[in-house]
Amino acid sequence: MRAEVAADFTRFRAELEHCRKVAAQHHGLDAVGKRKRNGSDVSLRWIYVHMIEEYAQHNGHGDFLRERIDGVTAS
Repeated sequence: MRAEVAADFTRFRAELEHCRKVAAQHHGLDAVGKRKRNGSDVSLRWIYVHMIEEYAQHNGHGDFLRERIDGVTAS
């Protein structure tokens, strides 16, 4: 599988725009919707916090990969 950086960033930006449009339809972070998976309530605030956690975790994984490549650790 070959990385297509420009295409990947284009898709990423399109996803961000879609997410922003959907979020803008709700009024405030306490807006509640239903999860598709199990029908439980979930707030927009929870979604944002969860996505921040996921993003941070995956950035951490990237750090591990970089450290294995160049041997430099954070100080």
